[in-house]
Amino acid sequence: MTQSEISATFGEVISRIPAPVHCGIVPPHILEHLVAHAEDLAVREAAERSLALDALHREQRVLPPPAARALLPERSLTTPQRTVSDDHHTERLPGRTVRTEGAPPVADRTVDRAYDGLGATFDFYLAAYRRHSIDDRGLPLDAIVHYGQKYDNAFWNGSRMIFGDGDGVLFNDFTVSVDVIGHELTHGVTQFSANLDYQGQSGALNESVSDVFGSLVKQYALGQTADRADWLIGAGLLAPQVQGIALRSMRAPGTAYDDPSLGTDPQPATMAGYVDSSGDNGGVHLNSGIPNHAFYLAATAIGGYAWERAGQIWYDVLTGGGIAASADFAEFAAATVAAAETRYGAGAEARAVREAWVQVGVITQN
Repeated sequence: MTQSEISATFGEVISRIPAPVHCGIVPPHILEHLVAHAEDLAVREAAERSLALDALHREQRVLPPPAARALLPERSLTTPQRTVSDDHHTERLPGRTVRTEGAPPVADRTVDRAYDGLGATFDFYLAAYRRHSIDDRGLPLDAIVHYGQKYDNAFWNGSRMIFGDGDGVLFNDFTVSVDVIGHELTHGVTQFSANLDYQGQSGALNESVSDVFGSLVKQYALGQTADRADWLIGAGLLAPQVQGIALRSMRAPGTAYDDPSLGTDPQPATMAGYVDSSGDNGGVHLNSGIPNHAFYLAATAIGGYAWERAGQIWYDVLTGGGIAASADFAEFAAATVAAAETRYGAGAEARAVREAWVQVGVITQN
């Protein structure tokens, strides 16, 4: 097949699929709470603009389906191919290229943090799981920084990372947390593997998988064992005056923040607190706390570096082709127990995984 034929076929397939949902690191319930309760007018206005931009990107985002991806030329890269562009506080993508692969640091720390975070995520997946970029085919990693005016979010749009600068009052620059970058790029890994539906329990699993591997990217970069990690998502993202430590806690869901403007962290840690919600695609950012906590419990029970055994089990399930896109918590839990037994036998790892799901109420104790 010639390149022109590939392009034509790819375009035909793309035109037939609906636009998938937008997955920002800051969930809509936080931004909506800011609009309703923030005392600072500038903070409220920034949250309103951010919600509007998120809605726009939900409408525009289009991802290549598996049939189209199979037509793309395969690459075999063992080094990342990064490009960082500066949008200069506009909303005109893709901005101006300011740093490319192998180029030295620039004067803008935001650019360099984005570049380093892309590299840290690439290095993690290659070293831990022999995965060549997020699609396992050497996909170049692109990022846009300084997007919009005080944009309170960061997201993977199906082909690149986009970072806001935050409002400067409650949210810092969104490149400051490498786990945020790992989280969003993992949405790409999920896109190119299990492709979990972004609604209900499968959507919560989609969010949880991104939190799991986002945390592991940070742990790998810092050389931390499971007992030394903070298990926070977005540590450093909240400004000093905010009463909170991060966006989410995998160790203790529901405790990441308690602030007059942000509200109280509503994530449940177990099925006893499961949230039935019509918002946020069925509460995907809320109920992700349950599988998040299950992974934390399994990883700390297994011990050592969490990416080596606990992470390997989750990665096997995510990329093994054995779970449906609509998988619920019980199906995913059963798959992780089976994956642990397949890789490590019916020993300590499988027992730790099963017990973790029992503790969060997904699996019933026999």
